[in-house]
Amino acid sequence: MTLQKFTKYIIIIGASSFFFSCSEKKEIKKSKEEHKVGKIYAMQPYGENLPEIASAKKQMVQDSMDYLYKKEFFSNDYSGAVLVAQNGKILYERYSGMSNFEKKEPVNADTPLHIASVSKVLTASAVLLMIDSKQLNLDAKVKTLLPEFPYEDITIRMLLNHRSGLRNYSYFIEDKGAWDRHNTLHNSDIISILNNAKIQLEFKPDTRFSYCNTNYAILALIIEKITKLDYRTAMKKLIFEPLDMKNTYVFDITKHADTASNSYKGNYIKYPLNHLDDIYGDKNIYSTARDLLKFDLATYSPTFLNKKLLKEVYKGYSYEARGKRNYGLGIRLLEWEDDKKMFYHNGWWHGNTSAYITLRKEKATLIALSNKYTRKAYYLKLATGLFGDYPFHIRKKGDNLME
Repeated sequence: MTLQKFTKYIIIIGASSFFFSCSEKKEIKKSKEEHKVGKIYAMQPYGENLPEIASAKKQMVQDSMDYLYKKEFFSNDYSGAVLVAQNGKILYERYSGMSNFEKKEPVNADTPLHIASVSKVLTASAVLLMIDSKQLNLDAKVKTLLPEFPYEDITIRMLLNHRSGLRNYSYFIEDKGAWDRHNTLHNSDIISILNNAKIQLEFKPDTRFSYCNTNYAILALIIEKITKLDYRTAMKKLIFEPLDMKNTYVFDITKHADTASNSYKGNYIKYPLNHLDDIYGDKNIYSTARDLLKFDLATYSPTFLNKKLLKEVYKGYSYEARGKRNYGLGIRLLEWEDDKKMFYHNGWWHGNTSAYITLRKEKATLIALSNKYTRKAYYLKLATGLFGDYPFHIRKKGDNLME
């Protein structure tokens, strides 16, 4: 091939790629516009067919997970769900225990369990959808959206990455009798208490990380402000319904107190509902492992957030202290020196514990939900070594399972 022909060939290929890219972007934009709730983009299911998992890989995962489950989860009389998937294909799934031990109602694939702070991942996604839709700015000051909010310098980004300096509402409502515990606390009450009790910040905003449930309770109010819908309806329309998450809902103490799965201590004593059980955003989403898998797969869709925003989500923001642990926008991460990252979120509320791990490079999803208190749900990170070069492994023959 002559130099002239080669150059012409390169130009044609380059032009084709350019037009294909533009066409693809237009299709993505069109699809997003067609799936709006008001002015907000709704999440869409992942529409592409991902590769099947080789039978040998399936068997390896099943054998390893069986060992982990029988040795660790089941030995604790685990009550809940464990699911491991790759490319959206379920490789391992186990259900055990009871959603209601008094009525002998077993946990199964369709049983919604309280996912505790894994709720933050979903709340963050709703906020990010509003940002992607240009209805909210990531660095907007909260006070410009909620005028009664008493702090000038806290932004949406700082709420999402826990760098706001806010104190935890479950602690400051105890200050000087700021709240009567005989009354149910609601999200809107939090701002009133911040003002009336003159609650001080723990530190200057954006100077360090401090995990705080108040951040996400406030984000839920912002979702309501922007969508003009209550949080429960907004989450349903933006995420749950579009992704066919049929067994997912936001708990309402006036409607679900007698029907939701119960929460138990390790000795089977039921946790009673209390004055904090109607706060949402930071917790209070009930879901199933299969529904969370649908959500996780949808985060790979080209329609889920623009590329620039997506990069903001999956990076760490807190490097004041040395260590592997960090936090993005609604997701935890572990970072190692070889640039490998593991994204996850854990949860704990009453007797409910939860673990959600999303291995972005390998498209693997690992989920554990329990409604009877156990830290064993967090042991699911040991299974990440089944999918890549992660420093966690399921060890056999009497080895200590924990790194």
